[in-house]
Amino acid sequence: MEIPAAAAGAESPRRTSERELTMDMRTTYMGLELKHPLAASASPLSESPEKIKRLEDAGASAVVLFSIFEEQLRQEAAVLDYALEAGADSFAESLSYFPRREDYAVKPDRYLEIIAKATDACDIPIIGSLNGMTNEGWIAYAKQIEEAGAHGLELNIYWTPTDPRMTASDVEQRYLDIVTAVKAAVKIPVAVKLSPFFSSFANFAMRLDQAGADALVLFNRFYQPDFNIEEREVRPHLSLSAPYEVRLPLMWIAILRGRVKASLGATRGVHSSTEIVKYVMAGADAVFTTSALLQNGLAHIGQMLWDLRSWMEVHEYESIRQMKGCMSQQHVEDPTAFERANYIKTIESYKAVLRAGI
Repeated sequence: MEIPAAAAGAESPRRTSERELTMDMRTTYMGLELKHPLAASASPLSESPEKIKRLEDAGASAVVLFSIFEEQLRQEAAVLDYALEAGADSFAESLSYFPRREDYAVKPDRYLEIIAKATDACDIPIIGSLNGMTNEGWIAYAKQIEEAGAHGLELNIYWTPTDPRMTASDVEQRYLDIVTAVKAAVKIPVAVKLSPFFSSFANFAMRLDQAGADALVLFNRFYQPDFNIEEREVRPHLSLSAPYEVRLPLMWIAILRGRVKASLGATRGVHSSTEIVKYVMAGADAVFTTSALLQNGLAHIGQMLWDLRSWMEVHEYESIRQMKGCMSQQHVEDPTAFERANYIKTIESYKAVLRAGI
């Protein structure tokens, strides 16, 4: 699926036809009306009200704020407890379990201030983000995010179970408990950003849907560390996404479309309008990008939208709703057989390439 590129050197997108003037780009994501599917995912690009406003001006239909970490909330609570109950001998030792306070760019109170100012300054939905692994301490802060004016909340449950005694059911139950607790605490819609590492992902997605999740965001990228073999230390390693990473979330969005009530958000590998078209056709309600903006600047939002409209015009799509889910598996009687058939076809095509080259 190729997308026609905009004219080289064009300073800004331009309308090309009457069809484009009436093209309906709107979509609904976890109950929020978006003017088009392309939104900004959690990143440093949203670390101030001014930056969030620039994302809106560049064309983003919604912005997910950078994540506030559970460790920050717990550390702030520890500092407050110490101030109220000075003399606790374990205080200094307990703080050593947290990252240093200066390692966090924004403190919890400032985070709420950013939400309040951004919602006042912007006309697009502003979605808060909580990053953690338990429901302790999240509930009160989720309420504060709602009170600050956020239109929605994304739970980024970033957690790698390392205890061999913990079962798959234990892991899934922790997620479900968090979603249930947060949904009971707030009235704004709640999205859950997930990893793909569940033994029966479709079943787990259904259970999250039943627990009240308003959206499922596929997929989180676990940042995997590297070893410095000379210093014998672990070093963090961050790499930006690449377009090929759409394949895994694309498959699961296509499988889940029509099988869960929750909205579906796509958040890997979005670098051009090609990925937007693929995700929407699979059934995504919103498509999130960050890496492409870090690489190309905020103006790339306008470029991707321009190319998206051009593709829709050429292929005679009049709305996003018309495209949405047209390549999903909701009408396939046996998705497992469908996946097996495609797997076999892929393997055989590779064998054909090898035979041709020998």
